[in-house]
Amino acid sequence: MLSRIGAAAKPGAIQPPLPPFSRETAAQKVRLAEDGWNSRDPQRVALAYTPDTIWRNRDQFPRGREQVIEFLTRKWEREVEYRLIKELWAFDANRIAVRFAYEWLDQDGQWYRSYGNENWEFDTQGLMHRRFASINDLAIAESERLFHWPQGRRPDNHPSLSELGL
Repeated sequence: MLSRIGAAAKPGAIQPPLPPFSRETAAQKVRLAEDGWNSRDPQRVALAYTPDTIWRNRDQFPRGREQVIEFLTRKWEREVEYRLIKELWAFDANRIAVRFAYEWLDQDGQWYRSYGNENWEFDTQGLMHRRFASINDLAIAESERLFHWPQGRRPDNHPSLSELGL
């Protein structure tokens, strides 16, 4: 069984599965990333990235783990009740393309579903060196929510994005 992304990882630790990816190992990497982000633990999540990681996330461009931690801390202070589903879109050697959706509540009580795509590039240790994300937010009514599990890891039997028609 694979360890969870960032779980008990130390800086420089190998983060399997490693490239080159197969369909199975790319899907595993995607689920591990989803699990990490659903932890809402910036320190843990940052360990899945190289120390000099390069990001584009909407209009922000964090560089390195420290900026990633700062970015994620701000993100999850603003996006409460955060629940994320990622799905493998494509893969090749050391790259993975992902589509995702997440639901969150802002400080004013407005629910959102955010849709996006990410392009990932990994080093030989299985750490993500580049992450480029494009994301759009859609305000939704609470009654339109589809992600109802308790915060944390999405249950294995919860529908995927494709199964939800997203």
